[in-house]
Amino acid sequence: MFSVEAEGLTRKFNTFTAVDHLNLQISEGEVFGLLGPNGAGKTTTLRMLACLITPTEGTATIAGYDIHKDPLKVRQSVGILTENPSLYERLTAFENMDFFAEAYGISNKQERHDRIKEVLEFLNLWNRRNDKVATFSKGMKQKLAITRAIVHKPAILFLDEPTAGLDPESAKEIRDLMESLSQHEKRTILLCTHHLEDAEKLCQRVMIMNKGKCIIVDSPDGLREKISGQPTIQITLKTLTPNIVAAAKTQNQVVDVKVNQQDSSLMIKVENATSATPEIVRAIVEAQGKILSVNLQRPTLEEAYLKLIRKEKP
Repeated sequence: MFSVEAEGLTRKFNTFTAVDHLNLQISEGEVFGLLGPNGAGKTTTLRMLACLITPTEGTATIAGYDIHKDPLKVRQSVGILTENPSLYERLTAFENMDFFAEAYGISNKQERHDRIKEVLEFLNLWNRRNDKVATFSKGMKQKLAITRAIVHKPAILFLDEPTAGLDPESAKEIRDLMESLSQHEKRTILLCTHHLEDAEKLCQRVMIMNKGKCIIVDSPDGLREKISGQPTIQITLKTLTPNIVAAAKTQNQVVDVKVNQQDSSLMIKVENATSATPEIVRAIVEAQGKILSVNLQRPTLEEAYLKLIRKEKP
């Protein structure tokens, strides 16, 4: 079952096309990342799906509701963190949360209080609940905006740069929260981010966008494999001898061997790292090699992302 499904989603601003016939499917409980440079169309996509702006063409279904026929139901089913979240700075953190919780339909005062306490405690804001938001740092305001997005327990979360402006500890708290919401509460999360660390750690799949179009959709591992080609195993030894190098080169799945005498290591390109590594290690040990480390070299998601984006540039 898809929590989010879009077909031909398009948004034009006069003659400029911000999003160009985008198709998208996100499963229930999935953390799905939207990646791309500034101006790629990520935020515009999110705002269309959340019924904050209307598509020029195309349609989408969110939690079973059509964005054209049931925009109010869509808004009730989602929680959204926009790129520049607005909070009432003259109100306290608790007053902000109470106002929005009631607006989201939590009419019982005690229920609102309990839920607000739960989310503020999770993000270490409960002890600042009676302080005016104007006194908060940028990071604290970001955390408060996230608690506002989840206070009504929405089935789907749209988060635009949720860790922007946060220190490493606070960013980890937000990642832990997203992971918990996805794994334990089966919430669907659409994450727009420039922080590839967030996408790599959290997303089951990502879509890389550029100039309003989808370049590719795959898992982080799948993207790495697409740009890296054959895997490379790095084996560092106490000393390198011609016999050790020869032993590595004669293994069936070995495609290429590069020797680095400076750090006594071999960079061995293979057809399949899982099946080739044990055989290579065995052969090197039999050749009297003393192995210090064995590492599978693969590109980061950032490297895969940059390579794919550069391919799209004219």
